[in-house]
Amino acid sequence: MALQQKGRAMALLVMVASMGLGGCMGQMGLSGMVTKGNLSVVDNRYARAGVFMLLSPVYGLAATADLFVFNTIEFWSGKNPITGKSPAVVDMKANPVIKVNQHLDPALKKVPLAMLPQGVREVEISYPDEHTAQMEVHYLDGRRSMMRGEKRGELMDIYFDGRFVSTLSRAELEERANQGKAAA
Repeated sequence: MALQQKGRAMALLVMVASMGLGGCMGQMGLSGMVTKGNLSVVDNRYARAGVFMLLSPVYGLAATADLFVFNTIEFWSGKNPITGKSPAVVDMKANPVIKVNQHLDPALKKVPLAMLPQGVREVEISYPDEHTAQMEVHYLDGRRSMMRGEKRGELMDIYFDGRFVSTLSRAELEERANQGKAAA
């Protein structure tokens, strides 16, 4: 019995977490397309209401897809994949009651994927073991690069595409990290 309750609790936790990570605010582009289609079927208000009732399952599916897929893509990329419009709804200028941007790190005010350098599609960071960190960069043209750091005592050996580049001390790594924060 207790095992069954733990399973239910875990399922509920996974469901709540997935809704928290997805379900972003956005333009609801697919739902808008369904509405536009509904309005173009007939010109009479009562007939449109009837078509709306018939299409209600389609509206539900479109809204669900918008909420959990397309709006999430819009949130993280800054552009809605259905409408092609940007900026994302959450980045549009408004006259807010509560202003927090002035108190935040500049990195928290930008679209996450827009911060990638030009020509970069994706960056994957992994830690194969406790002494190694690696970053694989995927470019838009299909190329890939790999930067790897291997800890050796207080030193870090840096490799780029398998070739040794440099060795940095902990102090040098911290200094470079601070320089990067200051530049952002």
